[in-house]
Amino acid sequence: MSYAGERLINDADSHLMELPDFLTRHADPGDRASMPPLGALTNKVFDPGEHVGQPGHAPEVVERLLALGDGLTRGPKWHDALGSFNGAERRQALDLLGFRRQVVFSSFCARLIFEAPSAVRYQTARAHNRGVAAFSAADPRLIGVGIVPLDDLERAMTEVRLAADMGLGAIWVSADAPGGRSPGHAAHDPFWRFLAERGLPFILHVGSAPLNVPDPWMNDGMPERVTARGGAEVIGSKDLTVIHHAAHRFLSILVLDGVLERFPTLKGGIIEIGAGWVPDMIRRLDHAVDIWAKSEPHLARMTRKPGEQLRAQVRFTPYPFEDVAAMVRESHPELYMFSSDYPHAEGGRDPIGRFTASTASLTEMERDLFFNRNFETMYAGVPADR
Repeated sequence: MSYAGERLINDADSHLMELPDFLTRHADPGDRASMPPLGALTNKVFDPGEHVGQPGHAPEVVERLLALGDGLTRGPKWHDALGSFNGAERRQALDLLGFRRQVVFSSFCARLIFEAPSAVRYQTARAHNRGVAAFSAADPRLIGVGIVPLDDLERAMTEVRLAADMGLGAIWVSADAPGGRSPGHAAHDPFWRFLAERGLPFILHVGSAPLNVPDPWMNDGMPERVTARGGAEVIGSKDLTVIHHAAHRFLSILVLDGVLERFPTLKGGIIEIGAGWVPDMIRRLDHAVDIWAKSEPHLARMTRKPGEQLRAQVRFTPYPFEDVAAMVRESHPELYMFSSDYPHAEGGRDPIGRFTASTASLTEMERDLFFNRNFETMYAGVPADR
């Protein structure tokens, strides 16, 4: 039996573990020298070590990992996990995990692309998208996520069309104000319209904004204190408390500027940023429209309340330690999705077990929404046999 067992489960968040040549290998020949270095791979946690230059794990290693069976999530993490950087191996891993479909994000490229000099930003995004598409092409159950910066609208439209043609099934964007504009600026409408028409959700994920609070907030006058930053957890305790702020702002502005109203078939996913903040965001947005409808007349023209728009069009992945049932009680069961974070350590050794516990008080219908159907709604426009 697979790890998922008899329950129908779709996985809204997994990762490939890039090797140091990931970007250069997939870049146009003339752009290879200008690719940002994947420096994050050189620290003590993410060092790919013996995997550099290898197409996959050695046959005896694959055999040992396959022997873990439905205990695969309790096995090695990062580059040492089955299917961490080889798409054919991920197909085998997915058989053991038993997920119907699995979304695949890169691990190290987002900030490199969003912060890259404008002269190479879009070339780097294209190389990234080719690499993710190549990995995900190994199995139709895999949904690869491309990255498209929105700063230059003409180039963004070129890259999002290419990403769609590559077979990628979602588009990761930055949580910043792109090009000094609101994400709801009318000039972005062709981008949102394209995603809506092609059934490609937009994604905000860890990496859509800087992971860490600025250094002044770490200056507590106690140099003997240590932080978890830079280790296996990547972020520290202070970072966790505010990691959702950029996504909260981006999504709120998108709603108040009317993007979800203008494009009611547009879908979005807020992934690996937690979800305990979502019920309060919905309340604030509904209050904002009620309070400012007279002084900001465009709000009065909304045909659906913000909460209704989000319930229909946006999905969130809670952290394994969050209380999913409490979120559902405070908002709506259609908002939340299961994620494993495979093969990252943050997903834990038993994500299904932890989410099963945190959804224990929900009805079976609500649980099926969480583990299965909310995902299917979000990715309804991405065919499984593409």
